[in-house]
Amino acid sequence: MLQINQIYINGQFVTPHGEERFDLFNPATAEPIAQVRLADEHDAISAISAAKQAFPEFSRTPKATRVIYLKRMHAAVASVEAELTAAIILEYGAPLSRAQWMAKHAASVLLDAANVLDDYAFTRRIGIAEVTLQPLGVAGLITPWNSNAGFICGKLAAALAAGCTAVIKPSEMSALQTSIVTRALHEAGLPPGVFNIVTGRGETVGAVLSTHPDIAKVSFTGSTAVGKQILRAGAETLKRITLELGGKSPVLILEDADLASAVPMAIQAGFMNSGQACIAGTRILVPAHRLAEVEALMVEAVAKVQAGDPNDPATSVGPMVSLKQWQRVQRYIHIGMEEGARLLVGGPGLPEGVTTGWFVKPTVFSRVSNQMTIAREEIFGPVLSIITYSDEEEALAIANDTAYGLQAYILSSDLPKAHALATRIEAGRVLINTLAHEPRAPFGGFKQSGIGRECGTFGLEAFLEPKSVLS
Repeated sequence: MLQINQIYINGQFVTPHGEERFDLFNPATAEPIAQVRLADEHDAISAISAAKQAFPEFSRTPKATRVIYLKRMHAAVASVEAELTAAIILEYGAPLSRAQWMAKHAASVLLDAANVLDDYAFTRRIGIAEVTLQPLGVAGLITPWNSNAGFICGKLAAALAAGCTAVIKPSEMSALQTSIVTRALHEAGLPPGVFNIVTGRGETVGAVLSTHPDIAKVSFTGSTAVGKQILRAGAETLKRITLELGGKSPVLILEDADLASAVPMAIQAGFMNSGQACIAGTRILVPAHRLAEVEALMVEAVAKVQAGDPNDPATSVGPMVSLKQWQRVQRYIHIGMEEGARLLVGGPGLPEGVTTGWFVKPTVFSRVSNQMTIAREEIFGPVLSIITYSDEEEALAIANDTAYGLQAYILSSDLPKAHALATRIEAGRVLINTLAHEPRAPFGGFKQSGIGRECGTFGLEAFLEPKSVLS
């Protein structure tokens, strides 16, 4: 079995002080594939010390130098794309096409940051003041398992572009990806201590990053519950904190939508990343009088969704990342049935023909009330709820009747109407007739979906503090 026994501190691969071993599994087979030795509090403090020591010099590097660094990092991560794709499939279970996108994304976010930085003015004149945006200090970056490599590179890219140094705590469940990305980033040849990658548990390494006085900024992507803990922990030292948290995204299928194209797009929005996506469109809002049409099209379309071997190009829904996550999704499916929702397709247990692994049947409930548990809580699996509305005002009220506000989708043939509705939806991003991503646009949530923004100039400025000098 593969052993991953090193972390990255001060430009060197070192053996962790921590001694705990964490088993990694192939979620498609439920078999162990590797062990990772986890870092502990001592390792986290060492990494923070290295980043703190590197900060004064790195923070004064010319913008052009940081652009060069980011482009070298992009090239290094791009060079391991095939290896990274294989690791994403093996340890996470992402379907082939999704894994390929994720590996490309891990490299592209570095180039995106370089392009933003190249065009960014750190000093500007406002009246009699010269305002300079300067780097905050050492950043603690905490990444999730559902897109680990991409979040490592994306958060690090923004921090370095700003002139911050960083300590990254990647998910311990994604150690294969982390090891590949770390090796590639090391090859880019940045100064020692500028970035440090310390794989450990949230309650150890993550807790140190959230409380240590030498961490000026924390950027976290993960659950809302953990985000609240980080916010509380960081309050004592008034850390600047960016949180990208959960979601329960609505998909508004308007009266004028072409259902033949809208329903398949709604399914794509809901089942993206095997449903393990904070932006998944899990609440599908449809006109009440068109429910029967939607249900028929939904059954037909979901029948074509293949859940199974992630290496099969025809697969679009892979396994859940762990047994715990599989059990969580199964529990929600049972709750939906118990609360009276109509099980339209899917249901409990493994998909037909699948005998091993943590796979979930692509599941759709219909006639769901927005007050049901499956409509209010983030399931993080391929489970969708169809909710009816009588008119667009009710649709808008249902869409906004949630604790979350990360992303929303509108499917309509009337673009002016769709844009008007988009202005009234409480979400950080609204996608109209598309599932596209714009890396230069801010990404983040309203309400309990988070605080702050990532991507583009908004993401860069999350690591900067303005200083005014008047003369």
